Amino acid sequence: DTARVSRGRAQVSANMTRDLVQRLFAEIVVPHLDDAYGLARWLTGNPSDAEDVVQDACMKALAALKTAGVRNGRAWLLTIVRNTALTRLARRRGERLVTPDDLEDAAGADPDPSPEEKLIARIDATQLTHAIAALPLTFRETLVMREMNDLSYREIAEATGVPVGTVMSRLARA
Repeated sequence: DTARVSRGRAQVSANMTRDLVQRLFAEIVVPHLDDAYGLARWLTGNPSDAEDVVQDACMKALAALKTAGVRNGRAWLLTIVRNTALTRLARRRGERLVTPDDLEDAAGADPDPSPEEKLIARIDATQLTHAIAALPLTFRETLVMREMNDLSYREIAEATGVPVGTVMSRLARA
């Protein structure tokens, strides 16, 4: 009987841990999946690779939630995404890292822009995409984290493992 009771307690404990981890994942990771995909997309330059990076990062985050003391879920997840993307890119050295695609027309624009306005917006978006893609990876990731993911300098420093001054320097150079 004591063995059966012990197994029962262990099962209850495992279920409680699993439920807690699932709840933490929903609270900490899920709200930031769009930002995670955006960063992965910019780092890999490929929607399919970005999806793979985010999936791998989510699996790593799920495994780490049991022991991690997460203060800032967004910065924590983006750090995992960054490291996962860089690891993936390191395995593929020699391949071109970024192949920029045209950005969709800017959201929130005039509902009926003229053909000329559409053309100008498309050219601007393409030029911006090419300019960002041409940056070295360290500058590109810092710029994307700041301008597209709206992370603070401190959050970027934590995510990249460099001092805040280096973050500021990389942004100025980018």
